[in-house]
Amino acid sequence: MAFAAAGAAAWGGLPFSELAADMTAEAVRKAEELCPNPQTVLVAAFPYYAGERAGNLSLYARGLDYHTVVTGRLNTICNFLSKKYKNSRFLPGADNSPLPERQAAWRCGIGLRGKNGLVIVPPYGTYVFLGTILTDVVLELPECTPAPDCVGCGRCLSACPGGALGEDGVEVCRCLSELTQKKGELTAAEEALLKAHPLIWGCDTCQQACPYNAQPALSPLPEFREGLVDGLSVADLEGLTNRTFREKYGDRSFAWRGPAPLRRNLSLRDEQG
Repeated sequence: MAFAAAGAAAWGGLPFSELAADMTAEAVRKAEELCPNPQTVLVAAFPYYAGERAGNLSLYARGLDYHTVVTGRLNTICNFLSKKYKNSRFLPGADNSPLPERQAAWRCGIGLRGKNGLVIVPPYGTYVFLGTILTDVVLELPECTPAPDCVGCGRCLSACPGGALGEDGVEVCRCLSELTQKKGELTAAEEALLKAHPLIWGCDTCQQACPYNAQPALSPLPEFREGLVDGLSVADLEGLTNRTFREKYGDRSFAWRGPAPLRRNLSLRDEQG
């Protein structure tokens, strides 16, 4: 199977018309611009957990940039399908398309619905990246049952340091992962949250509290297991311009905002320490 060969831990598919019910009119329009007459959406989960390691970067950001890795692996699937379905479109996406990846995964039943809004794929837990393929081919898909909710223990909700998680979803403006990436001025309340936060990029708290992540399996993918950058110090960023920063760290997920937010977050940690 092409998905297994590409390193996916789980995969599925659904008609585009079904996923469109979870999309805004603008998102549907963008999808149709990318792929006129879209018919099918394929979705896959790629594990990234490399074990608990000391550091000040979120676990997802320590390996190579998942946008590049997942897109590359999806491209191998697209190439396989393109040979089978001539003159058809197969467009990969990894957190950069109008398709709602988590809703696609839930509708396909490839993972449980976590209270923190994440997809839970045993034995990897929530430590997975999602990717999609949009095509104008009507593919024959196996019947699937939409994913059930998790056990609903509420540990992720109570563990969230910013109080961003609730029964109605995620309040993004209070999410520590979002705050670490925010550019520009912070409010006093936001600064206080970041000062108390152990990471300078991202947040793993709700995932670490989740019982499905008690003993997650390690990722088999070398891009997320080898050559990890576990943390950054002031010295690591000293003297780097935006250009030299990207030359040094441009293949990492934490590099897209440039060095400024990282320097700010490090300075807040220094103030706290």
